[in-house]
Amino acid sequence: MKLPGAICGGALCLLSFGCGYSDFRLPELAPADPQVRYAWEPRAAPVLPHGGPGESDSHDALNPSVIRRGRTYYNFYSGFDGKTWRTLLATSSDGLTWQKEGVVLAPEARAGEGQYIAANGSALFDAGEFLYWYQAGPKEVPRLGLARSADGRHWHKAPFPVLDYGPRGSWDERGIADPYVIKVGGYFYLFYLGQDRARRQRLGVARSLDGQHWQKLRSNPVLESGAYGSFDEMGLGEPAVWIGHGYYWMLYTGRDARENRRLGVARSADGVHWEKLATVFAGRQPWDEQVICDPSIEVLPDGRLAAWFGGGDAPSPDENLDGQIGVAVLHAVDAGGKLAQ
Repeated sequence: MKLPGAICGGALCLLSFGCGYSDFRLPELAPADPQVRYAWEPRAAPVLPHGGPGESDSHDALNPSVIRRGRTYYNFYSGFDGKTWRTLLATSSDGLTWQKEGVVLAPEARAGEGQYIAANGSALFDAGEFLYWYQAGPKEVPRLGLARSADGRHWHKAPFPVLDYGPRGSWDERGIADPYVIKVGGYFYLFYLGQDRARRQRLGVARSLDGQHWQKLRSNPVLESGAYGSFDEMGLGEPAVWIGHGYYWMLYTGRDARENRRLGVARSADGVHWEKLATVFAGRQPWDEQVICDPSIEVLPDGRLAAWFGGGDAPSPDENLDGQIGVAVLHAVDAGGKLAQ
C-alpha cells in the first residue's frame, strides 16, 4: 500500500532520542560472489484470497508479514473493507494453507491514529513477544506505531507515534509508511517509505535499541526512485530486507507512470549504501498482472527464501486492487544460472 498522491500538512520533528538523527551503518558484511542473483518462482494461485462482502478484507487482502513460531506460521496481514484498513491474523502449518482468525488490530482515534488505518505493518518475535510496527494516522500524513503481544492475538499499543515524519524541508516531511524491521546484533533496523513536499517517495532507515525509540539515518534516503521510463519512476516503497551470500538484500516495490507495480532488487554491504540490480519481478497471472507488492521474507534452512507478497488486477497506488496474497520461492543463482552455494 502506498501513500496517496495528494499530501498536505507537515510538522517539526524535535531532535530528541525518540525522534533524533544519527550516522550509522548496519554491521558490515564480507561480500561473497558479486555475480549471485535471485530467481523468482511464484505459485500460480493466491494462497490467501480476500474475503466476501461485509468482511474486514472484502476489498483487499495485502501486506503480509509472516513469522514462524514453532510449527505455526503467523501472518499479520492488512484487510480493507472499502473504508478502513485493519490488521488481521491468519495462521498456517505450512505457509500455504491459511486459516483466517479475524481482526487483531484496528485504528483508535483516541490514540491519535485516526480512523483510516492501523495496518501495513512489520512483525518480529523477540524476547518472548510479538512486536508489530504499523502505519496509522490520517491517510494524507501517516506515521508509525508499535504494538506488543504475547500470543499474536491480544495487543498492547505503545504511545503513538513511535516514528514521526521529519522537519520542514526533509525527505519525509509529508508522511512515513511501509515499515520493515530486522534485528541485527543489539539493534532493530527499520526500513521505511518517506514522502516529501514534491510527493517523491523514497526509502530510508532508522535504528533502535528497544523498538520504540528511534534514530533516523542522517543521510537518508538510502534508495532513490528510478529514472524516467523505469519501472520505479513514480516512486518506491514496501521494502523487505534479509541477509544472504555476504550482502544485505532488499526487495522493494516500484511504481511506473501507469501505476503498475513490480518488485525490484537491491543489495548492500552495510545496509546504508545500496546498489539497484537489473532484476525486476512482475506478476504473471490474471490476479496479479497489474500489481505485485508488499513482500515478506523468510530465509529457509536450505538457503532458499519464501516470499509472501500482495497482488492485484487493478493499477491503483494504495487500495481497491482486488488484492490477494501469494507466495514465491527465491533461489540464489550464480552467473551461469546454477544454484549458488
